[in-house]
Amino acid sequence: MLSMFKRFLLVSLAIGIASVAVLALLKDKIALGAEAYLYGYPLVMMETTRVHSGHYIGPENQLRLVRQFPDASFKDVVRPNVDTLYTTAFLSMKAGPWVFEMPANTQRYELMPFMDAWTNVFASPGTRTLGQQAARYLLVGPKWQGEVPPGMTLLKSPTDMVWLIGRTQTNGSADYATVHQLQERLQLKKFKVANAALTQVNTPQAPSDWQHSNLPSVPPVIQMRNMRTSDFFQRMMDLMVSNPASADDAPILKRMAQAHLVPGQPVNLNGLDHACFALGRWLADIKVHKVLNTKSADGAWSTPPLNLGAYGTDYNTRAAVAMVGLGANLPQDALYPNTALDQQGQPLKGQHRYRLHFKATQLPPVNAFWSITAYGHDEFLIANPLNRYALGDRDRLHFNADGSLDIWIQAHEPAQAHQRTNWLPVKDKSAFLLNARLYWPKEDALQGTWKMPALERLD
Repeated sequence: MLSMFKRFLLVSLAIGIASVAVLALLKDKIALGAEAYLYGYPLVMMETTRVHSGHYIGPENQLRLVRQFPDASFKDVVRPNVDTLYTTAFLSMKAGPWVFEMPANTQRYELMPFMDAWTNVFASPGTRTLGQQAARYLLVGPKWQGEVPPGMTLLKSPTDMVWLIGRTQTNGSADYATVHQLQERLQLKKFKVANAALTQVNTPQAPSDWQHSNLPSVPPVIQMRNMRTSDFFQRMMDLMVSNPASADDAPILKRMAQAHLVPGQPVNLNGLDHACFALGRWLADIKVHKVLNTKSADGAWSTPPLNLGAYGTDYNTRAAVAMVGLGANLPQDALYPNTALDQQGQPLKGQHRYRLHFKATQLPPVNAFWSITAYGHDEFLIANPLNRYALGDRDRLHFNADGSLDIWIQAHEPAQAHQRTNWLPVKDKSAFLLNARLYWPKEDALQGTWKMPALERLD
């Protein structure tokens, strides 16, 4: 009897150990699915955006010149800016090498960052790095070997896919003509080697609206959300052949190989792996959006981390930025403080009036310029009679006698003239948020010794 009892205990213990082992295995597979998804999200998102851009903005390997600001009817990209006009191009290094020419620019701040397929900024030509002088860049892929022609600076992309997402300071719609001329002076050229001589072939460039097709458009972020898990990982493995991982990614590549996720090879997830990876992906999305929606209780503005555009192995931040702000600049080029709360930690709503007060010595510290834009709860621009979506130091603002500055944020026009000058309209009885932009911020902004003032609710 005793021996039977012992056997029962041993069997029960074995079953318990096996159950724990199975649970541990499942937990590890789910965790790996989440890690691999967040790791690869920016790469697949870049490819999805590249294809979408080719259908709705223009073909790759051409400069596309955006010629006007979006307005309140624009619903394609959340939080569009009304500070700069864009010059963009998706480039394939296999079709290159390429030459990018920037003439001397003494008139406006400009920024021409190049991102690799993993959304890291590997070069950031512009006013901050160049001053006002001209420059010519030879843009090549990861496997290129050769001599750099005299008078050119080498830019070597670690991936085949490159996205140029340039910005030129634009001081309102009255400034379009000047900025258009500056855009048209930028040149993208293809280099070809023929008979040992290097020849240049100009590529076309064309003005572009934000969307040049009337076909129904599904934004890339929605396409990503609707993508099947197996399709996601297959695209990721295919893309990693021409857009290789960095050497620092070796640990996660080793873990992915345990699930037979290997660049260039077919993805054949068994039923268990597929279920675990799908669950991991779902949990990762929830975690990222929870973090993104966490608000400071004291009304302090949130500022993205200082590793934007140079993420290293911070895959979580890289994925989160790709989800909500693909194309982020280096912090040295632009900072983006934002808030949806007042100084009491209460949500901003259009039925209230607010004042944003800057002391004379606490204006946004920038080498270029700054602005504050209001967005509705949907994160798009807010329609208003003035068609005024932002205010900043390029506007004719009214300063107080002591040099301080008040920005008035409310739905209805202020009664006093000086307040109307500094009025940023929002929608009555509707939630909104504010996004500041500091272009070429100074060190006290980068180091956090300067902060945006909390928003004061007046009624």
